[in-house]
Amino acid sequence: MSTYQKTAMALCLAFASTGSSLADEFTEADVQRWQQQFMAVVGEGRELWTSPKLGTNGVACAQCHPNAANTHPETYPKFQKQLGKVVPLWQMINWCLKNPLEGQPLAADDPKMTALQAYVTYERRGVKLEPGKH
Repeated sequence: MSTYQKTAMALCLAFASTGSSLADEFTEADVQRWQQQFMAVVGEGRELWTSPKLGTNGVACAQCHPNAANTHPETYPKFQKQLGKVVPLWQMINWCLKNPLEGQPLAADDPKMTALQAYVTYERRGVKLEPGKH
């Protein structure tokens, strides 16, 4: 056995003997902290959704989709006629940013995109998940 293998095995045994928690074990404090963070991001998304700052023509997402109505995040990814292919929600949001809002698209990992998706998904909470449907 190589030195590397011996070291790796020793680390694994040491980790196993510590009684470490599993990835799906967490405390109530963890859940509360994560929920607070999620709701903060939802709030940022609502601010963006109702603001004309994402575009250049004074239009806000909320003008066509008040309270994220008719956005159907629970159906993505799906075929989107405007784009001519199956797309995730963030690509459809970018289509709206570029077209009705005459703004710039956001990267999939942009915090603003995360906030927009969190808001839309939060507003549609409880709606049956039906990927591919409109």
